[in-house]
Amino acid sequence: MTGPVPGAELVEGRHPGWPARLGPLVVERGEVALRPPRLRDASAWSGIRRRDREYLRRWEPSVGNWDQRNASTAWFAQWSSLRRLGRRGQLLPFVITLDGELAGQLTVGNIIRGALRSGWVGYWVSSSVAGGGVATAALALAVDHCFGPVGLHRLEATVRPENTASVRVLEKTGFRHEGRFERYLDVAGAWRDHLVYALTCEEVVEGVTAALLRSGRARRR
Repeated sequence: MTGPVPGAELVEGRHPGWPARLGPLVVERGEVALRPPRLRDASAWSGIRRRDREYLRRWEPSVGNWDQRNASTAWFAQWSSLRRLGRRGQLLPFVITLDGELAGQLTVGNIIRGALRSGWVGYWVSSSVAGGGVATAALALAVDHCFGPVGLHRLEATVRPENTASVRVLEKTGFRHEGRFERYLDVAGAWRDHLVYALTCEEVVEGVTAALLRSGRARRR
């Protein structure tokens, strides 16, 4: 298992690893960091989500009316739920920031302790920063945090085969393809197959962030 993550500032809480602030890492687009969601994120979050409706809805579950679910008034319920589950240790909710501004979200959910010590990870970033290393840096920070202070052993992620950009992010951070879930989620109005990717702490002993730095894809501030 990796040791504590450089740049991870743990904040007092009832569960290991949340709330926390992770990073920053500097990539092509700018300075990437992770922090807990804030109530005042409503306007920025809604602005991105509603602007990127067609970009994001291709990959996300078909649940309710998009504009209603992503209105600024809907943020309070989401923020409150994320904070509650984070405090219970059931998930790790973060927003992704780029040069201090909200640029997406990353969540580690379905956290199970005991003999399994696993969780799944999901993320999205604004279309305006896609392809600039932002999602890769954010995922690297989260993986090292999960295998360090949080104490998890395994992380999983599912992605549509057509989402080649997200597949590249997973592969650049060390995730390996494990299989395929057929007709797994209702996305964009139909039941879609998803690829399953996974990573265990033994596969990244030196840390994902260290590998990213060594490859030249990121640097410290």
